Amino acid sequence: MSQPPDQMASAKPKISPEERRRRTADRLTMIRLKMAIGRELDERGLTKPAEIGAALGLPPAEATKLLTRHQWREGDVEQLEAAADRLGVQMPEPGRGC
Repeated sequence: MSQPPDQMASAKPKISPEERRRRTADRLTMIRLKMAIGRELDERGLTKPAEIGAALGLPPAEATKLLTRHQWREGDVEQLEAAADRLGVQMPEPGRGC
């Protein structure tokens, strides 16, 4: 038998408001970085996974996942920042157009 809703254990723990704000900021940073990296790769004519992986210093599959993933994951911002640094891409400032 099922338990009443007030007695059911939550499947996911709730995150704090501070953590939610940090993740939202990370998502926005990730979007800006992905757009800037994507533009740079396009300008260089790099379109194949192997070329993109080599340019980012990652295995091709990992580079593709990093640039196309929609779900927030811990460490993605740092990987994207490292990839942007490797390409010489400047992080666009918020509000200045991306």
